[in-house]
Amino acid sequence: MTRRLLVAAAGVVGAWRLVATGTVTVDVGIGRSLRPLGPVTWRIAAPPEVVFDVVAEPYLRRTPRALREKLEVWERGSDMALAAHFTPTAIGKATTLEAVRFERPGRIDFRLLRGPVPHLSESFILQAVESGTELRWSGELGTDFWALGRWWGSRVAAVWEATVRTALEMVTAEAERRAASRRR
Repeated sequence: MTRRLLVAAAGVVGAWRLVATGTVTVDVGIGRSLRPLGPVTWRIAAPPEVVFDVVAEPYLRRTPRALREKLEVWERGSDMALAAHFTPTAIGKATTLEAVRFERPGRIDFRLLRGPVPHLSESFILQAVESGTELRWSGELGTDFWALGRWWGSRVAAVWEATVRTALEMVTAEAERRAASRRR
C-alpha cells in the first residue's frame, strides 16, 4: 500500500511539474474562473512608434542575441508572430507558446496557446502623451477546476505579472535610449 501511495504521489508531482512548466496545458473548461491581469500603466519618454518598434522587432524581425534565452520565434508574418517564451521558475524553465498580433502603432495583443493555464490574453495599448508614450498593459487569465484553479491562477498571475514588469522595464530603457539618440 505504501509503495502504491509513493508511486501515486510521484505521478501527481510529475503531472503538476508538466503543467507548471507549460509542457502540458490542461483545458477542460470545467469550473472555469477568469481573473484580470493589471491594468498597469507605464510612462515612457519616447514616441509611441519607437516603443512599438522596441516591442515588435524581436518578433517581426531578427531576435537579438540577448533575448534568445527568453524568446524563440517559430513563425513570423508582417503583423503576427508565433513565439515561445521561456521564463525561469522555482521548479525549472517554463515554456509558453503565444500568438502575438501587432496593430501599428498603438496595440500589441498576446494570446496564450500553450502554457500553465488554459486561457490567457493580454494587450499593450500605446498612446501618445506630452512626455512620450503611455503604455497600458492589461489582460485576463483563466483556469479550470473552481477553487483549485483559482488558487493555481493566483500563483501563475504573480509570476506572469512580475515577468511582464521586468520585460517592460527593459522596453522602457531601450525605447528611451533610442529616443535620446534620435534627439541628438
